[in-house]
Amino acid sequence: MNFKELWSQLLEKLQPRIKRAHFVTWFQDTGVIKNENGVLIVGVPNPFAGDWIKSKYLDTLLELAKEVDPTIESVEIEVHSSLSAKDHAHKVDVKKINSPVVKKTRKLPNKNEVKLIEGISSRCLNPKYTLDNYVVGPGNRLAHAAASAVSVKPGSTYNPLFVYGGVGLGKTHLLQSIGNEILRNFPDKTVVYVTSEKFTNEIVEAIQKYDSKKFKQKYRNVDCLIIDDIQFLANKDRTQVEFFHTFNELYDMNKQIVISSDRPPKELSGLEDRLVNRFEMGMIVDVQMPDFETRLAILQKKVQNYEALVPVEVLEFIAYHCQSSVRELEGVLKQAMAQADLENSMPTVKSVAAIMDKLCPKREYKEFVKEIPRIITDIEEVIRLVSDYYNVTPDNVVGTGRKREFMVPRQVCMYLVRNELKQSYEHIGEEFGGRNHTTVMHACDKVNGYLKYDQRLVRDINALKREMGM
Repeated sequence: MNFKELWSQLLEKLQPRIKRAHFVTWFQDTGVIKNENGVLIVGVPNPFAGDWIKSKYLDTLLELAKEVDPTIESVEIEVHSSLSAKDHAHKVDVKKINSPVVKKTRKLPNKNEVKLIEGISSRCLNPKYTLDNYVVGPGNRLAHAAASAVSVKPGSTYNPLFVYGGVGLGKTHLLQSIGNEILRNFPDKTVVYVTSEKFTNEIVEAIQKYDSKKFKQKYRNVDCLIIDDIQFLANKDRTQVEFFHTFNELYDMNKQIVISSDRPPKELSGLEDRLVNRFEMGMIVDVQMPDFETRLAILQKKVQNYEALVPVEVLEFIAYHCQSSVRELEGVLKQAMAQADLENSMPTVKSVAAIMDKLCPKREYKEFVKEIPRIITDIEEVIRLVSDYYNVTPDNVVGTGRKREFMVPRQVCMYLVRNELKQSYEHIGEEFGGRNHTTVMHACDKVNGYLKYDQRLVRDINALKREMGM
């Protein structure tokens, strides 16, 4: 069997095991390069695809390779950019590989059961909301820090915690993260998350059934009470009275109270002054619309969670234009990926613009121009930039310290000056404490080597290059 037949048979076995869109995305322009001495070498078109296949599919590829050819003992991945060529002899057109259609039943995500009393449970906390996957930026840094503190010491730090901000900016994510984190840190604690609407409905039901005692037991015997969208209690007098007494009892017992609203306490109309005063007793934090960099980071996080491949320029396009809410960001991204999945294609700026045009026809996209930062061309500025990025001093970067926390920034800095500013090895050596040009050459070669497999370093270098305006 030739290489193309071998790879085709292997891919036919692989395709049913992963999503069609992922299969097309990651295995397009791949092929068997060599198969000898028990080693199957698979070629990929770029390092990004290589790293992803190694981390996600290498074990599966080895298992299936042994089924196709029992003499194969290991699988290795190598980058061969020539595989991108249309007429490459070894690659297989993965779009032509089909597997039997299997009807899949969509599984709903599990929810954390929140203990109440007397065997009552609520499935309100969604485990996908955590503090770890909450993307932090200038507009929500304080809110995230307060939520983290409350999760570690509920009832003793920032009580009550009042979070406010516009619609779709991540308040619910933050509140549910607090509940999930408290349950993780203190499994025996009782946590209740409820919207103000549900809270009101339960009071109405208790009144109708003449059973207010059960309602009071439910909410006054918890360790943490989280109420979302408190502004909807406006002008609901009976609900406000009940919440006021519940608040007081929990507060007096050092139980944690977390509240969210679309505006700060002072601006809440229709609420009793005594309630507003209670809200102002603790910590008040706001959640603002994230800036461009944070919106882009949110999109990149979502793409990572979905295990999808979306070009950077597409993510930048979405981040630049979606400035009203995080929900809008997620909505556009999901639609773009769904469309790409159905069409077995890759999202493009043009296809995303068409999606966004349906959502907001009056929006202009033709004038999209990403802000370009000032281009840094001075070695001293690069040294300052790198030292700030790695949280070391410029003297540490140009000095002779051999600690890793100094060596890495120094090598990265030399690499950037050499590759982006096009300075000679001799001149760089002079600027870095009079070092020999061979030392600089070795540092640059070392960074080049690491970039082939160290994804964190790749991200660092790219971030620094963007800061340089490159």
